[in-house]
Amino acid sequence: MVTEKSLLTLKFRDIFRGAKETFRKDLKTWLLKFLKSNCQSQLLLTVGPGSPATPASASISLSTHCVLNLELFVAGRNSCSWSELYGEHGWYSVIVQPGPLGQNESGLLCTFRKDRDPQNGYIPLVVAASLFVAVILLYFLGLYVSKLRCTQDLYHLFQHKCFPGLFNHASEPQIPAHVPPEEPRKKRLLSLDTFRGLSLTLMVFVNYGGGGYWFFEHAPWNGLTIADLVMPWFVFILGTSVGLAFHVMRRKGVKKVQLFRKVAWRTGVLIAIGVLFLNYGPADGPLSWSWARLPGVLQRLGFTYFIVALMQIAFGVADIQRYQVGVWWAPFRDIVLYWQEWIIITGLECIWLCLTFLLPVPGCPRGYLGPGGIGDDGKYFNCTGGAAAYIDKWILGENHLYRFPSCKELYKTTQPFDPEGILGTINSIIMAFFGLQAGKIILMYRSKPRSILKRFLIWSVLLGIISAILTLGTQNEGFIPVNKNLWSLSFVTTTSCFSFILLGLLYYVIDMKGWWSGCPLIYPGMNSILVYVGHSLLGSYFPFSWEMKSPTSHTEPLAQDLLGTAIWVFIAFLLFRKNIFLKI
Repeated sequence: MVTEKSLLTLKFRDIFRGAKETFRKDLKTWLLKFLKSNCQSQLLLTVGPGSPATPASASISLSTHCVLNLELFVAGRNSCSWSELYGEHGWYSVIVQPGPLGQNESGLLCTFRKDRDPQNGYIPLVVAASLFVAVILLYFLGLYVSKLRCTQDLYHLFQHKCFPGLFNHASEPQIPAHVPPEEPRKKRLLSLDTFRGLSLTLMVFVNYGGGGYWFFEHAPWNGLTIADLVMPWFVFILGTSVGLAFHVMRRKGVKKVQLFRKVAWRTGVLIAIGVLFLNYGPADGPLSWSWARLPGVLQRLGFTYFIVALMQIAFGVADIQRYQVGVWWAPFRDIVLYWQEWIIITGLECIWLCLTFLLPVPGCPRGYLGPGGIGDDGKYFNCTGGAAAYIDKWILGENHLYRFPSCKELYKTTQPFDPEGILGTINSIIMAFFGLQAGKIILMYRSKPRSILKRFLIWSVLLGIISAILTLGTQNEGFIPVNKNLWSLSFVTTTSCFSFILLGLLYYVIDMKGWWSGCPLIYPGMNSILVYVGHSLLGSYFPFSWEMKSPTSHTEPLAQDLLGTAIWVFIAFLLFRKNIFLKI
C-alpha cells in the first residue's frame, strides 16, 4: 500500500537527485570553461582493425590532474567525443560498436563504462591534517591544564613529597629589596619570522614532492597553486625585512657608505651561492660554464634585495614619527614620504609592460604570453614565454637557461625557459616593494596596531581589485593572466594581496593578542639560508629520501615528504637552542 507520506518522500528524493545531477553538470561546465585551453590535439593511441569475433582493443594511462577532452576517430571521422576528470587508479572503458541508423555520422555507438572505481587519493592528506590538528589541540590543552591552580598545587606537592630536601626555603634565591629597572628593549616582530618560517617550511615540503599532489606542484603555465605562493611570499618578506632593518640601522647612525658595503656583500654572496650551488651535483661531474644555468632563486633574491635596499639607502627616512600630525597628507605619509621610490617602481613596471607587449619577437606575435608548444592550437610552437624568453636567450644564451620548465610536459615544449629570468625579476622587485610598504606601515603605526591591520586590509582589497580587472576572473581569458613562470603583473598583485592578509592575520594572533608564539615555524624562519641550502643539498639522501615500495600512491610519498620537512624544522629548533644562526 502506497501512502501519501511515502509518495511525498519519493518526490523529495527525486527532486534531490535531480538537483544533485544538475549541480554536477553545472560544476563540470564551469570547470571546462574555467580551465579552457586551446591545446592542439595529440594522438594518444591507435587501435588496429578487428572483427565481430575478435574485436581489437588498446589501453593507455592518462593524467588525472585536469579535465581531459578526448575524441575517437573511426575511418577518419569523429565518432564520439567526451570530457572527463578521471579518478586516480580507476579503470575506464569505451566500447565502440555499430549503432542504430542516424546515431551519428559514422553509424557507430560509443558506450562508456567504469571497470574499477577510482581510489580517493586525498585520504592520506586528510589523515595527516587530522593528526596535525590533534597534536596542536593537545599542545594547547597541555598549556591550559598546566596553568590551572590545582595542577600547580599538585606539582608543588609532588616536589615537596618526593624531594623534600631540595625545595626548602633556605635554598630559594634571595630577592634584593631594590632591583634596578632594565632598559626597555624593542620587541621583535615575531609574526614576520613566523611568516618567513611558514614560507620556508612549505618550500621544503613542495621541493621534496608535496606528497605527489598536483596542487603542491607548480602550475604548468597560467593559474595558481599552493606551490606558486612560496617564492612570492619569500620576496614579500624580504622587502618587509629591509624596511624594518634599515630603519633601525639609520636610527643608530650607520652611514650610507657602510650600508652600501653591507648590501653589496650580501648580494654578491647570495648570487655566488646561487650560481655555484644550483649548477653542481654529484652526477654532473665538474662544473662546466658551457651549460651552467645563470638565473636562479638565490640570484633573483639577491638582485631584488640589492635594488630595494638601494632605494632605502638613497631615499629612506630616519625620523618618520614627526610627520604624524600637522600636515594634510599625514594619513598618506607612508606613500608621500617615499615619492621618489614610487616613481622608480612605476618606471620599472612601465618597462616590464613595454618590453612584454611591444618588443618584437621573431616568429611570434607581439605581446605573446602563452606557453608555446601545442598550446594555442600549436600556432606558436617555438614562442614559449614570448618576450621574456627572447630577452633571456639574447643576453644569457640558450645554454644558460632552465631546460625543464613546468610547461614542458603538458604543452610538449622544446624551447628552454627560465622562470627566474631577467624580465620577471622586474616584477620580483615590485613584489618586494609591496613588502617594503608593509614594513613602512608597521614602523609608522606601531603604536596603533589596529591601524596597521586596517592599512593591510586596504592594500589587500586594492591589489585584489587590480587582479580581478587584469584577469577578468578567469585563468586564461584576461588581459594579463596569473602566471608564475612569467611573474606577470597579475601574479604579483594577487600574491601580494594574499601576503598582506596572511601577515596581518599572523600579526594579530602573535604580536597583538599573544595567542601563539609562532613555534615551531619561527625556528626555520630565523635560519632561512641554512635550511634552504641544506634541504636542497641533502634532499636526495636518507633520511630525507628513500626508495619507496609504492611511489604511485600518495601514502608513502606524503609520509616521506612530511618527515623530511619535519626533520629540517627540528634541526632549525636545535640550532636556535644553541644560538647558531647562519647570516650573510
